[in-house]
Amino acid sequence: MNKTIIVSNRLPLQVKIENNTLNIKPSVGGLATGLKSVHEEGNGIWIGWSGLTEEELNKDLSNQVNKEVTKAKCATVPLTQDDVDNFYFGFSNKTLWPLFHYFMEYTEFDNDQWEAYKTVNQKFADVVLDNIEDGDTVWVHDYQLLLLPKLIKDKKPNTTIGFFLHIPYPSYEIFRTFPWREELLHGMLGADLLGFHTYDYERHFLSSVKRILRLDVQFNEISYLDRVVKVDSFPMGIDYNKFHNAALSHLNQSNTEKSELQKRLDDHIQTGPDTKLILSIDRMDYTKGIPNRIRAFEYFLNKYPQFKEKVRLVMLAVPSRSDVPQYQKLKRETDELVGRVNGEFSTVSWTPIWYFYRSMPFDNLIDLYTSSQIALITPVRDGMNLVAKEYVATRVNQDGVLILSEMAGASKEMNEALLINPNNFEQLADTLKLAIEMPAEEQSKRIKILQKRLQRYSVEKWAEEFMKSLNDTKKIGKTIVAKKMDKDHQATMISDFKQAKRKLLFLDYDGTLVGFKDNPQDAKPDDKLIQLLDQLNQTENTDVVIVSGRDRETFEDWFADKSYNLITDHGVWLKGKNDDWQMLEILKTNWMDNIQPILQTFVDRTPGTFIEQKKYSLAWHYRKADPELAQIRTIELNTVLTHLISNNDLSVLKGNKVIEIKSSSVNKGRATSRWLTKANYDFIFAIGDDWTDEFMFEDLPENTYSVKVGFKKTKAKYYVKDTDKVRDLLANFTQQ
Repeated sequence: MNKTIIVSNRLPLQVKIENNTLNIKPSVGGLATGLKSVHEEGNGIWIGWSGLTEEELNKDLSNQVNKEVTKAKCATVPLTQDDVDNFYFGFSNKTLWPLFHYFMEYTEFDNDQWEAYKTVNQKFADVVLDNIEDGDTVWVHDYQLLLLPKLIKDKKPNTTIGFFLHIPYPSYEIFRTFPWREELLHGMLGADLLGFHTYDYERHFLSSVKRILRLDVQFNEISYLDRVVKVDSFPMGIDYNKFHNAALSHLNQSNTEKSELQKRLDDHIQTGPDTKLILSIDRMDYTKGIPNRIRAFEYFLNKYPQFKEKVRLVMLAVPSRSDVPQYQKLKRETDELVGRVNGEFSTVSWTPIWYFYRSMPFDNLIDLYTSSQIALITPVRDGMNLVAKEYVATRVNQDGVLILSEMAGASKEMNEALLINPNNFEQLADTLKLAIEMPAEEQSKRIKILQKRLQRYSVEKWAEEFMKSLNDTKKIGKTIVAKKMDKDHQATMISDFKQAKRKLLFLDYDGTLVGFKDNPQDAKPDDKLIQLLDQLNQTENTDVVIVSGRDRETFEDWFADKSYNLITDHGVWLKGKNDDWQMLEILKTNWMDNIQPILQTFVDRTPGTFIEQKKYSLAWHYRKADPELAQIRTIELNTVLTHLISNNDLSVLKGNKVIEIKSSSVNKGRATSRWLTKANYDFIFAIGDDWTDEFMFEDLPENTYSVKVGFKKTKAKYYVKDTDKVRDLLANFTQQ
């Protein structure tokens, strides 16, 4: 039975050693709750680090950990203290975390930490591969494991892999500064489905993929090697019922059941009819905008002095990464700001800010949520922010106001909150006044809509939607008619090849025998390719024909001392093994004088593009251009050219990052069909990568083994991953 494997940096367990005794209990976080049903189904397994380093464990304790973890349907990844220091505290939290949250001034690019990040991702991959079988589904989580999807997919291509990023994905302009950007993107693209909290993050990721890797993106699907990778947004929810029901129970408490914190909160609320508590809850992290919030509250008290002694900001800052210098500095700054504001405004009976720097148990959080009429959640950058959702869930009387930063992912789905720019103190002060004075009817109207949405799209629903989309990716391949050239198909083809009396191989050049280059002249055949072509050319009873859009002069230069069969210019010129060049079509070229100036204007307006003038065609290359600008320009150019060539017997070919204008009477289909008349072939093979090769696939006989390079819509029967696979495939024809 196929299983689901969840992979995250930490297991959904709290594993501790107390007095040399192991203490394990389940975690209560949102992720653990959301994935509970996914984890418990069938023979699923959760893989992650236990929280204990190898140095903390002796053999007996290690065996105990493995035993207890296995009982909980989990598996541990062994990490040393050095791994944790360099991979987690180092690269994950000193490079990826600040960079992805737009704090470039805090971002460190350390090569040793990058190497540690790669090493630990491989350690996670090793444990996954020990537990995985073909057909299994894997769901990888968060920024600590960005390389993991590819590491799994490379070894187990027949598994379905999902990845979800729980923090923001930065804009292309930020991400491009990352030194190992290509490796990170390739790592993520090992997944079949990539999930983000918001459409903005999804859009930023797709922009990086287009601009850095130059991959084709259609809406939210990326054509990647022999697969299509889907990208989508899934806003993470909360365990709504847990918070709502806890708040209901809390309201029915007797005085003796109330906590000390609740009694203190009640004392403030009961000092007068106009008193309000403004709640602020965050981890102590520079992304949360805590100092800004204190300064904005100070500005509010100065601008609207009528609210002094009537409102109080209750700030809970949960300790986080307290050994990191930036966090220590943030703590000092926060302490000083709170001290300054309280020193400036406090009276005998009133302190404007209550400040708690500690973790609080769940019951005390509910005390704060239910007692506060306003929640002030103003991060400067936040992937989602579940505190905002938890506050709304606890408003059982359908009152209260949520003020939320538009920089939090949650703002995209919580439009009924009062959305603010956390850097605009004027707006924040005015919005606080609006929240304090908001009529009960307006409060209820907003909260009701928010609650309805949050209740429907809970954390369980989030997990369910992601898994449904991940399973749907298995159907994507069915829209491509071609089959993957697997070992079985390959064996059948080679068997037919060996039994045939006369064989014919048609080979495209660019994108098939060699990869694409920014400058087409740099795609010269390398020594290994020449060796392979020589072997094919010498294979008994086999005609090998290179069919290309390249011009005759280039092939004459590259293959001057070779006796290859060549067709160039899409089918204008033909050269047999030991023959002179023969012109298959007589073509006019006077049309070029009219088209060339038009192409030149597009070169001038589109940096990174250039014209390649061949003898019988013109090609506008845009491989080095900005992909989004190129997309606009190709549509424009296609429109202009279609209008111009309508009566000139010309056609426009859209190749891989190139638009080519040539005579309509010439194509690879006509040229290859002519070659077929030379002999009675009982085995035909054809391979190519782009639109120009479709003419060849279409015109060749039904029994042809036609192969497309890459995972694209095609008339070919089979497809292979890339040029490396092409060479591997062709090498089979040379083995007797």
